[in-house]
Amino acid sequence: MNMITFMLTLSLALSAILTTLNFWLAQANPDSEKLSPYECGFDPLGSARLPFSIRFFLVAILFLLFDLEIALLLPLPWATQLQSPTTTLTWASTIILLLTLGLIYEWTQGGLEWAE
Repeated sequence: MNMITFMLTLSLALSAILTTLNFWLAQANPDSEKLSPYECGFDPLGSARLPFSIRFFLVAILFLLFDLEIALLLPLPWATQLQSPTTTLTWASTIILLLTLGLIYEWTQGGLEWAE
């Protein structure tokens, strides 16, 4: 119990010291480049509030969907070590089939074509 108290006190003291040093050593002289809306050095060409194309959001959502589904399928190599690997592989095949059907549907509806 004594070691836990020591480690907790040490971590709190170190956090307080680092926070104090951050406020004390931080540069508080912002220049015009840091205050500009873009820090890349270029002047903004237009308004930052212009809406994006809905196609951009569609492609982004499709990417997130497929990325998430692939992450769900990553443990499949270990499915052979389970008590019922056929059930697990059947569910995985169902997921892959649904993803493939969704991709075919998007493709036939023209949702993956960028230019109109």
